[in-house]
Amino acid sequence: MGKVRKYSVWAGPVILACVLFLAPSTKLFAEGGTAAPVNYNVGVSLKDNLTSFAGKDIYVSLRSGKVYQGYVKSVGDAFLHLEKIAGKDFYDALIRLDDISAVEAKFRGFK
Repeated sequence: MGKVRKYSVWAGPVILACVLFLAPSTKLFAEGGTAAPVNYNVGVSLKDNLTSFAGKDIYVSLRSGKVYQGYVKSVGDAFLHLEKIAGKDFYDALIRLDDISAVEAKFRGFK
């Protein structure tokens, strides 16, 4: 009987903590893995499309053939600020919008 009481003292808080922390993540998986759906919109400018990816991880291909992967921090009239560049610790990139030839982004989660 001593073990049953010992476990019942901490089992309730542990179960409550699991429910509180895991419930939001199950909602994200049910929605396809993202909190807010993002799509390309061919009817607007590249700047407007990039703005919709704020905080998201994307690949940016330049006319030169160079590809950058990072998170969209901000988009201005002439430049894109990518942060946390893949493969380069502590680096960001400032990219001219005129030099961008393609943008790749993940829309769907893995099943």
